[in-house]
Amino acid sequence: MAQRVGQKVKLSSIDELLGVPSMEGTVDLDVMTIYPFENHPFRVVDDEKMDELVESIKESGVLTPVLVRPDDEGNYEMISGHRRLHAAKRAGLRKIPAIIKEMTNDDATIAMVDSNMQREEILPSERAFSLKMKMDAMNHRGSRSDLTLSTERTKFHSAESVGETVGLKHSQIHRYIRLTYLIPKLLDMVDAGRLALAVAQELSYFNNTYQQWLWEYIHENGMIKQEQLMDLRQYRDDDSLTQEQMIDILIQKRATPQIKKKVTFNERKLNKYFPAYYSQSEIERIMISLLEEWKRTHESEDT
Repeated sequence: MAQRVGQKVKLSSIDELLGVPSMEGTVDLDVMTIYPFENHPFRVVDDEKMDELVESIKESGVLTPVLVRPDDEGNYEMISGHRRLHAAKRAGLRKIPAIIKEMTNDDATIAMVDSNMQREEILPSERAFSLKMKMDAMNHRGSRSDLTLSTERTKFHSAESVGETVGLKHSQIHRYIRLTYLIPKLLDMVDAGRLALAVAQELSYFNNTYQQWLWEYIHENGMIKQEQLMDLRQYRDDDSLTQEQMIDILIQKRATPQIKKKVTFNERKLNKYFPAYYSQSEIERIMISLLEEWKRTHESEDT
């Protein structure tokens, strides 16, 4: 396989991006010999950014090589560079610079996820399936290297390890992975911002039939609140509920009047914290500011 000559490629940036040592040299590969990573969770979309990438490649070529691994039939599985390959094909290129690296299935999965996590915009569904793929790969590796840990213990350690690499807590990893149990229609709502992650996680525990009914309810009513799902939890593990019964429960919960809350402070209590010369508007402004800060802190802890 001929070495690529005269192409300026910063291999160190690829090393840093993927965290894989000793990258081999860059070669030119026929674009038709490269196929996508199996179950690749990240979408390759012909949007405005793709158009910009195509124009850049037409002008300057592919400046950063893709990463592939060889198969037994003389072809190559893409690890990192699906968007670059698609753009190169659109730009009319027949060959693309590539780094060929032998990798196990688990190592290839982890490298594929890590490289794509560097993207600026990632949909919740993409994050969900990629995190699940990486955790499954780490679980598989862990089950081979440490047979003393239980399955659940191994999963917990894997979730923590995955979270450390992407800046998420164990609970957040679990919440994202639960999205992979949603039917596509509900998952599309999450990607579109029409369904909050906490609500989506609650929906993920219902079977596909119940999820279809819940999607129809949301589609017709515009939204669903987490409180409405509390009374449905008892039906997670059975199929005895009819669609009419489900709708009755949701409507009844929605119609439950909210308890109004009122908090008052007398002047003696306020004087403990505010000087006497502070006006009522100044006190209100400071209290609202403190409450906003408290809300932000607790929201970050819950996500």
